[in-house]
Amino acid sequence: METGSHIQGSLNPSKWVELYADYLYRFAYYRVNNDELAQDLVQDCFLAALKALETYKGQASEKTWLVSILKNKIIDHYKKASTRNESPLQLSTQDAPSYDYFFDKEANGHWKSDTKPKDWAAADNNFDAKEFYKTLEKCLSLLPEKWKGVFTMSLLDDAEAKLVCKEFDISSSNFWVIIHRAKLQVRACLEKNWLKL
Repeated sequence: METGSHIQGSLNPSKWVELYADYLYRFAYYRVNNDELAQDLVQDCFLAALKALETYKGQASEKTWLVSILKNKIIDHYKKASTRNESPLQLSTQDAPSYDYFFDKEANGHWKSDTKPKDWAAADNNFDAKEFYKTLEKCLSLLPEKWKGVFTMSLLDDAEAKLVCKEFDISSSNFWVIIHRAKLQVRACLEKNWLKL
């Protein structure tokens, strides 16, 4: 049976930057869309991991363990930013189109003709992944911080709704409203800036 010190001995903090910094940076950048912030989060991750060496039980690889620490740092960032900047469900008209922008109240909430989803299959099939992800980053950056955190954790990290609700201290109904409105905004932004239908 392995002892705790033997398991901790399998960690190699002196190699973390060399082995994992680039991967962790890309992971963070894709979720926060900010170069400096992504670098800071990776540094915070490494510092937290150093402080938590004794808690490493060897149940996950070193890389997976570091990624889980980084995910928590990203969630903490979004939680702090959202409590500083906004209430959970508010958007100013400068931040995003209102819900009424997409749906016609007088037509029982049906899509307005100019905002209904486009036929993505009719778009040019010349898919450029790099261009798409650059545009997606831009679209995600337009979301309020809490929305971006909820959207990222739920749809990009594939976390269960229950866990996202717990992490962001929101109700299930707030979660679904945020996800729905964030999807509307991201879709409209992608159609305008990437799909160009």
